[in-house]
Amino acid sequence: MSTNSLDIDALLERPHDYGKLYDSEARWRDKQHFLQSKGYMLRPRLRPNWTPSWLRSGKHPIECEDGISLPARGNLVDATRMSDNKLVYIKRVRSGDQESTIAYLLSSDRFRMDSRNHSVPILDMFVDDEDPGISYMVMPFLRYFNSPDFQTVGEIIDFVDQILEGLAFMHEHGVAHRDCSMPNILMDGERMYPQGFHPVHSMVLPDGETWARPYTRSQVGVRYYFVDYGISSYFPPDQPRGFVTGNLGRDQDVPELSKTVPYDPFPVDIFTIGHVIRDELYQKYSNVEFLHEIIVTAMQPDPRRRPAAAELLRLWDARRRRISSLHRSWRLRGRTESAVEGAARDCFSLVYSAFSFAGTFVRK
Repeated sequence: MSTNSLDIDALLERPHDYGKLYDSEARWRDKQHFLQSKGYMLRPRLRPNWTPSWLRSGKHPIECEDGISLPARGNLVDATRMSDNKLVYIKRVRSGDQESTIAYLLSSDRFRMDSRNHSVPILDMFVDDEDPGISYMVMPFLRYFNSPDFQTVGEIIDFVDQILEGLAFMHEHGVAHRDCSMPNILMDGERMYPQGFHPVHSMVLPDGETWARPYTRSQVGVRYYFVDYGISSYFPPDQPRGFVTGNLGRDQDVPELSKTVPYDPFPVDIFTIGHVIRDELYQKYSNVEFLHEIIVTAMQPDPRRRPAAAELLRLWDARRRRISSLHRSWRLRGRTESAVEGAARDCFSLVYSAFSFAGTFVRK
Protein backbone atom coordinates (compact mmCIF):
# COMPACT_ATOMS: atom_id res chain seq x y z
CA MET A 1 0.00 0.00 0.00
CA SER A 2 1.56 3.27 -1.10
CA THR A 3 -0.41 5.62 1.14
CA ASN A 4 0.43 4.12 4.56
CA SER A 5 -2.48 4.89 6.87
CA LEU A 6 -4.15 7.41 4.57
CA ASP A 7 -7.79 6.88 3.62
CA ILE A 8 -7.68 5.76 -0.03
CA ASP A 9 -11.34 6.58 -0.63
CA ALA A 10 -10.77 10.13 0.58
CA LEU A 11 -7.76 10.49 -1.68
CA LEU A 12 -9.73 9.25 -4.66
CA GLU A 13 -12.30 11.97 -4.07
CA ARG A 14 -9.71 14.77 -3.93
CA PRO A 15 -9.22 16.61 -7.21
CA HIS A 16 -5.53 16.43 -8.05
CA ASP A 17 -3.53 16.19 -11.24
CA TYR A 18 -1.00 13.51 -10.28
CA GLY A 19 0.65 13.83 -13.67
CA LYS A 20 1.56 17.50 -13.13
CA LEU A 21 4.87 18.22 -11.43
CA TYR A 22 5.12 20.85 -8.74
CA ASP A 23 7.49 23.72 -9.50
CA SER A 24 10.08 22.31 -7.07
CA GLU A 25 9.85 18.93 -8.83
CA ALA A 26 10.25 20.52 -12.25
CA ARG A 27 13.44 22.25 -11.14
CA TRP A 28 14.95 18.92 -10.09
CA ARG A 29 13.71 17.26 -13.31
CA ASP A 30 15.63 19.88 -15.26
CA LYS A 31 18.79 18.84 -13.38
CA GLN A 32 18.36 15.08 -13.93
CA HIS A 33 20.86 14.81 -16.82
CA PHE A 34 23.46 16.80 -14.86
CA LEU A 35 22.96 14.71 -11.73
CA GLN A 36 23.12 11.53 -13.82
CA SER A 37 26.47 12.69 -15.20
CA LYS A 38 27.64 12.86 -11.58
CA GLY A 39 26.41 9.33 -10.89
CA TYR A 40 22.96 9.93 -9.39
CA MET A 41 19.56 8.94 -10.77
CA LEU A 42 16.28 10.54 -9.74
CA ARG A 43 13.03 8.59 -9.48
CA PRO A 44 11.08 8.04 -12.75
CA ARG A 45 8.68 10.88 -11.94
CA LEU A 46 11.55 13.39 -11.98
CA ARG A 47 13.15 12.29 -15.25
CA PRO A 48 12.73 14.22 -18.52
CA ASN A 49 10.04 12.87 -20.85
CA TRP A 50 8.35 11.01 -17.99
CA THR A 51 5.07 9.40 -18.95
CA PRO A 52 2.85 8.49 -15.97
CA SER A 53 2.71 4.71 -15.58
CA TRP A 54 -1.03 4.75 -14.80
CA LEU A 55 -1.78 5.83 -18.36
CA ARG A 56 -0.59 2.36 -19.45
CA SER A 57 -1.55 0.24 -16.45
CA GLY A 58 -5.03 1.63 -15.82
CA LYS A 59 -4.30 1.91 -12.07
CA HIS A 60 -5.17 4.94 -10.02
CA PRO A 61 -2.13 7.24 -9.56
CA ILE A 62 -2.06 6.68 -5.80
CA GLU A 63 -1.37 3.02 -6.47
CA CYS A 64 1.70 3.83 -8.59
CA GLU A 65 5.20 4.69 -7.38
CA ASP A 66 5.51 7.56 -9.83
CA GLY A 67 2.30 9.04 -8.44
CA ILE A 68 4.17 9.85 -5.23
CA SER A 69 5.22 13.49 -5.40
CA LEU A 70 8.32 15.00 -3.87
CA PRO A 71 7.73 16.54 -0.41
CA ALA A 72 7.58 20.34 -0.38
CA ARG A 73 11.27 20.87 0.36
CA GLY A 74 12.61 22.57 -2.74
CA ASN A 75 16.30 22.26 -1.84
CA LEU A 76 16.21 18.49 -1.19
CA VAL A 77 15.69 15.49 -3.44
CA ASP A 78 16.10 11.76 -2.99
CA ALA A 79 18.20 9.91 -5.55
CA THR A 80 19.92 6.60 -6.17
CA ARG A 81 23.69 6.38 -6.43
CA MET A 82 24.14 4.49 -9.66
CA SER A 83 27.38 2.75 -8.68
CA ASP A 84 25.78 0.70 -5.89
CA ASN A 85 22.03 1.56 -5.85
CA LYS A 86 22.41 3.32 -2.50
CA LEU A 87 19.56 5.67 -1.56
CA VAL A 88 20.90 9.18 -0.97
CA TYR A 89 19.72 12.71 -0.33
CA ILE A 90 20.98 15.57 -2.49
CA LYS A 91 20.79 19.05 -0.99
CA ARG A 92 21.13 22.27 -2.98
CA VAL A 93 23.22 24.83 -1.05
CA ARG A 94 25.03 28.08 -1.73
CA SER A 95 28.63 27.35 -2.67
CA GLY A 96 30.90 27.90 0.30
CA ASP A 97 28.09 28.80 2.70
CA GLN A 98 28.24 28.19 6.43
CA GLU A 99 26.15 25.02 6.33
CA SER A 100 28.17 23.22 3.68
CA THR A 101 31.47 24.42 5.14
CA ILE A 102 30.72 23.03 8.60
CA ALA A 103 29.18 19.80 7.28
CA TYR A 104 32.17 19.20 5.01
CA LEU A 105 34.62 20.00 7.83
CA LEU A 106 33.03 17.44 10.16
CA SER A 107 33.01 14.87 7.34
CA SER A 108 36.65 15.46 6.38
CA ASP A 109 39.37 12.81 6.62
CA ARG A 110 40.55 14.45 9.81
CA PHE A 111 37.30 13.61 11.63
CA ARG A 112 35.59 10.89 9.60
CA MET A 113 37.25 7.90 11.26
CA ASP A 114 36.53 9.05 14.82
CA SER A 115 33.71 6.84 16.12
CA ARG A 116 32.45 9.71 18.30
CA ASN A 117 31.61 11.74 15.19
CA HIS A 118 27.85 11.69 14.61
CA SER A 119 27.72 14.41 11.97
CA VAL A 120 26.02 13.29 8.77
CA PRO A 121 28.65 11.98 6.31
CA ILE A 122 29.06 14.05 3.15
CA LEU A 123 29.46 11.44 0.42
CA ASP A 124 30.01 13.87 -2.42
CA MET A 125 29.91 17.57 -3.21
CA PHE A 126 29.97 19.29 -6.58
CA VAL A 127 29.23 22.66 -8.18
CA ASP A 128 26.24 23.28 -10.43
CA ASP A 129 26.89 23.09 -14.17
CA GLU A 130 25.25 26.48 -14.84
CA ASP A 131 25.56 28.56 -11.67
CA PRO A 132 28.88 28.37 -9.76
CA GLY A 133 27.14 29.95 -6.78
CA ILE A 134 25.15 26.73 -6.27
CA SER A 135 26.58 23.42 -5.06
CA TYR A 136 25.10 20.03 -4.21
CA MET A 137 25.83 18.01 -1.07
CA VAL A 138 25.19 14.27 -1.24
CA MET A 139 24.36 12.49 2.02
CA PRO A 140 23.03 9.07 3.02
CA PHE A 141 19.24 9.01 3.06
CA LEU A 142 18.35 9.04 6.76
CA ARG A 143 15.11 8.48 8.69
CA TYR A 144 13.62 10.26 11.68
CA PHE A 145 15.31 8.80 14.75
CA ASN A 146 12.00 7.44 16.09
CA SER A 147 10.80 5.83 12.84
CA PRO A 148 9.95 3.06 13.38
CA ASP A 149 9.18 3.27 17.10
CA PHE A 150 11.74 2.24 19.67
CA GLN A 151 11.01 -1.20 21.12
CA THR A 152 13.18 -1.67 24.23
CA VAL A 153 14.75 0.32 27.02
CA GLY A 154 18.16 -0.67 25.68
CA GLU A 155 17.41 1.01 22.36
CA ILE A 156 16.66 4.26 24.20
CA ILE A 157 19.94 3.99 26.09
CA ASP A 158 21.86 3.49 22.86
CA PHE A 159 20.18 6.54 21.32
CA VAL A 160 21.10 8.77 24.27
CA ASP A 161 24.64 7.35 24.25
CA GLN A 162 25.11 8.32 20.63
CA ILE A 163 23.60 11.79 20.61
CA LEU A 164 25.44 12.90 23.75
CA GLU A 165 28.67 11.46 22.38
CA GLY A 166 28.11 13.23 19.06
CA LEU A 167 27.28 16.53 20.75
CA ALA A 168 30.43 16.36 22.87
CA PHE A 169 32.47 15.68 19.73
CA MET A 170 30.98 18.68 17.90
CA HIS A 171 31.58 21.00 20.82
CA GLU A 172 35.12 19.70 21.29
CA HIS A 173 35.87 20.81 17.73
CA GLY A 174 34.27 24.23 18.02
CA VAL A 175 30.86 23.62 16.42
CA ALA A 176 27.67 24.75 18.15
CA HIS A 177 24.74 23.28 16.24
CA ARG A 178 22.10 25.69 17.63
CA ASP A 179 19.18 23.68 16.19
CA CYS A 180 19.68 20.07 17.32
CA SER A 181 15.98 19.41 17.80
CA MET A 182 14.10 16.33 16.65
CA PRO A 183 14.00 16.91 12.84
CA ASN A 184 17.77 17.41 12.84
CA ILE A 185 18.66 14.16 14.61
CA LEU A 186 18.23 11.31 12.17
CA MET A 187 18.94 7.59 11.94
CA ASP A 188 20.63 5.47 9.32
CA GLY A 189 18.01 2.73 8.90
CA GLU A 190 19.69 0.91 6.03
CA ARG A 191 20.48 -2.19 8.10
CA MET A 192 16.93 -2.32 9.48
CA TYR A 193 15.51 -2.38 5.95
CA PRO A 194 17.64 -4.84 3.94
CA GLN A 195 15.18 -4.61 1.02
CA GLY A 196 15.20 -0.83 1.21
CA PHE A 197 12.31 1.57 1.79
CA HIS A 198 10.57 4.28 -0.18
CA PRO A 199 12.04 7.76 0.42
CA VAL A 200 8.63 9.42 0.80
CA HIS A 201 6.41 6.65 2.23
CA SER A 202 9.11 5.21 4.43
CA MET A 203 7.11 2.30 5.86
CA VAL A 204 6.87 0.57 2.48
CA LEU A 205 9.40 -0.94 0.08
CA PRO A 206 10.88 1.07 -2.81
CA ASP A 207 7.97 -0.02 -5.03
CA GLY A 208 5.81 2.36 -2.97
CA GLU A 209 3.26 -0.38 -2.33
CA THR A 210 4.52 -3.38 -0.35
CA TRP A 211 4.73 -3.03 3.43
CA ALA A 212 8.31 -3.32 4.69
CA ARG A 213 9.29 -5.79 7.42
CA PRO A 214 12.18 -4.12 9.23
CA TYR A 215 14.54 -5.62 11.74
CA THR A 216 14.58 -3.95 15.14
CA ARG A 217 17.38 -1.69 16.26
CA SER A 218 18.43 -4.32 18.79
CA GLN A 219 18.78 -6.95 16.08
CA VAL A 220 21.05 -5.04 13.71
CA GLY A 221 22.33 -1.90 15.45
CA VAL A 222 21.85 1.59 14.04
CA ARG A 223 23.70 4.88 14.01
CA TYR A 224 22.27 8.33 14.69
CA TYR A 225 23.43 11.56 13.07
CA PHE A 226 23.10 15.32 13.42
CA VAL A 227 22.13 17.14 10.22
CA ASP A 228 21.48 20.70 9.01
CA TYR A 229 24.11 23.24 10.06
CA GLY A 230 22.19 26.15 8.55
CA ILE A 231 22.34 28.32 11.70
CA SER A 232 25.34 26.68 13.35
CA SER A 233 28.42 28.52 14.59
CA TYR A 234 32.02 27.40 14.14
CA PHE A 235 34.95 28.63 16.22
CA PRO A 236 38.32 27.47 14.84
CA PRO A 237 40.76 26.07 17.43
CA ASP A 238 43.04 29.12 17.19
CA GLN A 239 40.23 31.57 17.94
CA PRO A 240 38.33 32.30 21.17
CA ARG A 241 34.74 31.13 21.41
CA GLY A 242 32.52 34.17 21.30
CA PHE A 243 28.86 34.97 21.88
CA VAL A 244 26.15 35.12 19.23
CA THR A 245 22.72 36.65 18.70
CA GLY A 246 19.63 35.30 17.00
CA ASN A 247 16.40 33.58 17.91
CA LEU A 248 16.18 31.07 15.06
CA GLY A 249 15.82 27.34 15.64
CA ARG A 250 12.89 25.01 16.15
CA ASP A 251 13.17 24.97 19.94
CA GLN A 252 11.80 28.33 20.95
CA ASP A 253 11.77 27.38 24.65
CA VAL A 254 15.51 28.03 25.04
CA PRO A 255 15.44 30.91 27.58
CA GLU A 256 18.43 32.90 26.34
CA LEU A 257 17.57 33.16 22.64
CA SER A 258 17.64 36.82 21.63
CA LYS A 259 18.07 38.97 18.55
CA THR A 260 19.85 41.67 20.53
CA VAL A 261 21.42 40.23 23.71
CA PRO A 262 24.53 38.10 22.99
CA TYR A 263 24.64 34.60 24.45
CA ASP A 264 26.88 31.53 24.44
CA PRO A 265 25.62 29.14 21.70
CA PHE A 266 27.00 25.96 23.27
CA PRO A 267 24.60 25.78 26.26
CA VAL A 268 21.75 26.20 23.75
CA ASP A 269 22.58 22.74 22.41
CA ILE A 270 22.59 21.28 25.93
CA PHE A 271 19.10 22.64 26.62
CA THR A 272 17.78 21.51 23.24
CA ILE A 273 19.09 17.96 23.63
CA GLY A 274 17.51 17.76 27.08
CA HIS A 275 14.25 18.95 25.56
CA VAL A 276 14.38 16.24 22.87
CA ILE A 277 15.02 13.53 25.47
CA ARG A 278 12.17 14.82 27.62
CA ASP A 279 9.53 15.27 24.92
CA GLU A 280 10.33 12.33 22.65
CA LEU A 281 11.34 9.70 25.22
CA TYR A 282 10.70 10.49 28.88
CA GLN A 283 7.16 11.79 28.45
CA LYS A 284 6.19 8.87 26.19
CA TYR A 285 7.53 5.90 28.14
CA SER A 286 7.09 5.07 31.82
CA ASN A 287 10.08 2.77 32.37
CA VAL A 288 12.80 5.26 31.47
CA GLU A 289 12.81 7.18 34.75
CA PHE A 290 16.61 7.09 34.69
CA LEU A 291 16.43 9.88 32.09
CA HIS A 292 14.97 12.37 34.57
CA GLU A 293 18.27 13.39 36.12
CA ILE A 294 19.94 14.14 32.81
CA ILE A 295 16.90 16.12 31.59
CA VAL A 296 16.78 18.34 34.68
CA THR A 297 20.52 18.94 34.48
CA ALA A 298 20.46 19.83 30.79
CA MET A 299 17.41 22.08 30.93
CA GLN A 300 18.54 24.45 33.68
CA PRO A 301 16.96 27.86 32.92
CA ASP A 302 20.28 29.59 33.62
CA PRO A 303 22.69 28.60 30.81
CA ARG A 304 25.66 29.10 33.15
CA ARG A 305 24.38 26.22 35.30
CA ARG A 306 24.17 23.74 32.44
CA PRO A 307 27.11 21.38 32.14
CA ALA A 308 29.40 21.36 29.12
CA ALA A 309 28.65 18.59 26.62
CA ALA A 310 31.62 16.48 27.76
CA GLU A 311 30.50 16.75 31.38
CA LEU A 312 26.90 15.88 30.49
CA LEU A 313 28.20 12.77 28.73
CA ARG A 314 30.19 11.81 31.83
CA LEU A 315 27.13 12.29 34.06
CA TRP A 316 25.06 10.14 31.71
CA ASP A 317 27.72 7.45 31.53
CA ALA A 318 27.79 7.19 35.33
CA ARG A 319 23.98 6.94 35.44
CA ARG A 320 23.62 4.38 32.65
CA ARG A 321 26.13 2.04 34.30
CA ARG A 322 23.61 1.51 37.10
CA ILE A 323 20.92 0.22 34.70
CA SER A 324 20.73 -3.57 34.83
CA SER A 325 20.86 -5.84 31.79
CA LEU A 326 17.35 -7.03 32.65
CA HIS A 327 16.02 -3.47 32.66
CA ARG A 328 17.65 -2.81 29.29
CA SER A 329 15.84 -5.78 27.75
CA TRP A 330 12.38 -4.63 28.87
CA ARG A 331 9.93 -3.47 26.24
CA LEU A 332 9.05 0.21 26.43
CA ARG A 333 5.82 0.92 28.29
CA GLY A 334 3.69 3.85 27.21
CA ARG A 335 2.76 6.30 29.96
CA THR A 336 -0.90 6.05 29.01
CA GLU A 337 -1.07 2.24 29.25
CA SER A 338 -3.54 0.74 31.71
CA ALA A 339 -2.50 -2.21 33.88
CA VAL A 340 -4.52 -4.62 31.73
CA GLU A 341 -3.16 -3.21 28.49
CA GLY A 342 0.37 -3.32 29.88
CA ALA A 343 0.07 -6.98 30.86
CA ALA A 344 -1.27 -7.87 27.42
CA ARG A 345 1.51 -5.97 25.71
CA ASP A 346 4.09 -7.68 27.93
CA CYS A 347 2.81 -11.08 26.81
CA PHE A 348 2.78 -10.04 23.19
CA SER A 349 6.30 -8.64 23.52
CA LEU A 350 7.62 -11.94 24.85
CA VAL A 351 6.07 -13.86 21.96
CA TYR A 352 7.19 -11.29 19.38
CA SER A 353 10.74 -11.30 20.75
CA ALA A 354 10.90 -15.08 20.50
CA PHE A 355 9.71 -15.08 16.88
CA SER A 356 11.95 -12.14 15.96
CA PHE A 357 14.96 -13.88 17.45
CA ALA A 358 14.19 -17.03 15.48
CA GLY A 359 13.43 -15.00 12.36
CA THR A 360 16.83 -13.36 12.50
CA PHE A 361 18.45 -16.70 11.77
CA VAL A 362 15.88 -17.64 9.13
CA ARG A 363 16.35 -14.38 7.19
CA LYS A 364 20.13 -14.58 7.49
